[in-house]
Amino acid sequence: MKILLLRLSSMGDVLHTLPAVTDMRQARPDLCLHWLVEPAFAPLAQLHPGVTRVIPFSLRVHKERWRGLAAALRDLRQGLRDEHYDHILDAQGLYKSALLGRLGGAPLWGLDAASAREPGATRLYHRRFCVAWGQSAISRNRQLFAQALNYPLPETPPDYGLQVAIARLRKDTLAQPWSELARQPFVLGFHGTSRENKEWQEDHWWALAALLRQVGLRLLLPAGNAREAARARRIAEQADNVVALPPATLPELAALIVRADAYVGMDTGLSYLAGALGLAGVTLYGPTARDRFSVAESRQASLQSSEPCAPCGKSRCPLPEAKKGLILCQQAMRPERVWTALSPLLEHRS
Repeated sequence: MKILLLRLSSMGDVLHTLPAVTDMRQARPDLCLHWLVEPAFAPLAQLHPGVTRVIPFSLRVHKERWRGLAAALRDLRQGLRDEHYDHILDAQGLYKSALLGRLGGAPLWGLDAASAREPGATRLYHRRFCVAWGQSAISRNRQLFAQALNYPLPETPPDYGLQVAIARLRKDTLAQPWSELARQPFVLGFHGTSRENKEWQEDHWWALAALLRQVGLRLLLPAGNAREAARARRIAEQADNVVALPPATLPELAALIVRADAYVGMDTGLSYLAGALGLAGVTLYGPTARDRFSVAESRQASLQSSEPCAPCGKSRCPLPEAKKGLILCQQAMRPERVWTALSPLLEHRS
């Protein structure tokens, strides 16, 4: 039986779907899974051995260039229908994913109106499943897969299913400049996010770098855009053990992650990638709630801000201090607290 999965983005959403793919592979080895995903995140889907084929397709690229959209959708429709899928599962629950799912010509399944992020999209489904809110994204995905693909929900902890990929990444030879960067022990700092109110302030990163220097570790800072690159350079200018990384692809970052000693990161996709690849580390949650995303894991710590307003769940901080660039919930997570959580993880690193 051949299944098409729709989970287009974002990085965190794609990663939080992997444990459900692991469940499916173990419970239903008869299923062949193809995955339709934004091209930027296709390398993540390709890491899982339970995914037979990854189909990159970008709606984002057509936001400003609508002229080619009709032809792209026509080609996608033909390509999907040539596969003759038995079922299509939309794990995203959005209008755009549901509409793309209907192109495949097979019965389209997904969340019901009470469970989806965009309830109206569920009208396009042929079958709907109830998955309660108020639990982690990983748990919701595992429940959806179990219901839709007709197997008992496993009671085992989530398994990203990336053991083979991790071993391969560690074995592969790194090209420059990555081989030179990985030669000395380092911690990765995932400082960039899509929302400014989830970011840690720069002087906190300086203080963390000073603590890392005391134990002989460097802090490597990747950047996904020009704004993040400028911040990484400013932080690096203040500490001789901080390196602002050059632009990197996801596979290149994954190869660094499996060689790092640990990570410290915001509530962002790279923190979740590090966790999925088994790297010990600390993830910081200010305006967002850690219970919605994090997984209990002895090698990873999730710190929630102690500020009374946190977690507010808002995309922009409404407090007057935010107009001056000060996000109180993030400021409250002092570097000393992060170091207290990180130190035991460094002591037990392999």
